[in-house]
Amino acid sequence: MAAPEPPAPPLPAATPARRLLPLVPPALGVGVACALILLGVSVLAERLQDVLWGSLPDALGVGRFSSLWMIVMLTATGLAVGLVLRAVPGHGGPDPATTGLVDAPIRPGVVPGLLLVTVLALAGGVSLGPENPITAANIALAFWLGRRAAPGAPAELWVALASAGTIGALFGTPVAAALILSEALASQPGPGAFWDRLFAPLAAGTAGALTMSLIAEPSFGLSLPGYSDPHWGDLTAALVIAPAGALLGLLAVYAFPWAHRAFTALRHPVLALTLGGLSLGLLGALGGRLTLFKGLEEVKEIAGDPEGWSAGAFVGMAVVKVAALVTAAACGFRGGRIFPAVFAGVALGLGAHALVDAVAPALAVSCAVLGMLLAVTRQGWVSLFTAAALVGDAGVLPLLCAAVLPAWLLVTGRPLMQLDGDGAPLR
Repeated sequence: MAAPEPPAPPLPAATPARRLLPLVPPALGVGVACALILLGVSVLAERLQDVLWGSLPDALGVGRFSSLWMIVMLTATGLAVGLVLRAVPGHGGPDPATTGLVDAPIRPGVVPGLLLVTVLALAGGVSLGPENPITAANIALAFWLGRRAAPGAPAELWVALASAGTIGALFGTPVAAALILSEALASQPGPGAFWDRLFAPLAAGTAGALTMSLIAEPSFGLSLPGYSDPHWGDLTAALVIAPAGALLGLLAVYAFPWAHRAFTALRHPVLALTLGGLSLGLLGALGGRLTLFKGLEEVKEIAGDPEGWSAGAFVGMAVVKVAALVTAAACGFRGGRIFPAVFAGVALGLGAHALVDAVAPALAVSCAVLGMLLAVTRQGWVSLFTAAALVGDAGVLPLLCAAVLPAWLLVTGRPLMQLDGDGAPLR
């Protein structure tokens, strides 16, 4: 006699609309505020960058991006950031090597100092993006204000709204925020359909993205030749380039704890940041000005001329950028790793195109970025989204979905580019 079929699992209870609608106003408010804070920090950093890398060297009669000026400026930036961190309340929050993109709220008193050192690092040419410190600052402020305005609301609501609003503003689209949060929400227990839990963060991400788009008109895509006429050789290229990007990213992941231990052994944060800045200056002198800064504008420059450098030059820029990313993140600078990793991936992809001209630039770039981001972030959906969004061509999506498989096999189970309180890599 056949065994009876097990009962079907119960469907998740739908959250009534009357419980979702009250979340819309705070979600929109948080999203707009997150975008404005990001915009303010970005504008201040750009203005200061114009002075440090334009007006000041011109007044001194020094080449703006000469090796001497890069070394002096990055060293001075490290010293300035170290002195500020020593002086401000909370010292800029926890060790950035132990933090990720979305973490528990820090105290609001830490936020001014954190934003100040972020501006200094962005303007000074440090190879880190704004995403981690801006997200941390926005989470802290949203959590502090939200708990006072609505003490009955769940504490995690404000963390989700602030992180979604910031990520939406950073990428100029709420899709990135939804993809990042979906990986966290999918594993959370509790009643309610998945989309019910994503409803308010998606509203915040939309508000952040629209605010940034309407005011600053950000552009995340690259001016690469369109991808057309796919053939079987493209599949082979995708299955090779994406794992190559993942291997380059894993080099950064495995080097990260060693670099952090070396800087921590100095036992003085100001000294560690100053030497870290000096190291970044030397790397900038080796790799050239395009390997400085967070990489968003610089990546557009190299992508605008795929034939402008040799394969060796492209790969050299990728390696230097990875070394700069590891150094900056390990010595104590506050910043994120996504944008520098994107630059390294784009440079590696363009190097593959330069080496084998038959490989389309859009395909090579998207696959290399995919592998690089998988290793550095371990976020599958956002890696796929970023790789596809950079080239703006849906024709690469089937090949990216194929390329993600061997790349993921390389990175899964490996350490994260994040340390615990004892300095050991997280997994």
